[in-house]
Amino acid sequence: MNTNRPVPQLDAIGLVTADMAASLAFYRLLGLDVPAGAEGAPHVELALPGGLRVLWDTEDTVRSFDPEWSRPAGGDRVALAFRCADAQEVDAVYETLTAAGHRGHLKPWDAVWGQRYAVVFDPDGAAVSLYADRAPEPAK
Repeated sequence: MNTNRPVPQLDAIGLVTADMAASLAFYRLLGLDVPAGAEGAPHVELALPGGLRVLWDTEDTVRSFDPEWSRPAGGDRVALAFRCADAQEVDAVYETLTAAGHRGHLKPWDAVWGQRYAVVFDPDGAAVSLYADRAPEPAK
């Protein structure tokens, strides 16, 4: 790589939503501190600890600068993953989200790669993973 040129830095993750209020409510349940009153905005930004930002745009906002944009169909191309403190938190967050009416995709399970793992769909159908490292098995 040519070290004389600046290297781009990942600065933000953008989400396109059909329903801003529903999307923000979902991510608030995951602990994101989305500003109050943002539900009616066409574009919302939130800086996370560490500086990475999450951006939400309505479908109409995206179409305003990309008239040929259409909602993706099929599987996920990008997914968000939220680390939980422990396996119990994975289960509790999954229960909170599904009890609030969000569609669970994969109920919490102990994955072979050493994590407690679950997947819930956000209001726009994007997969959101919940995970925590499992405690090591006691030696036999």
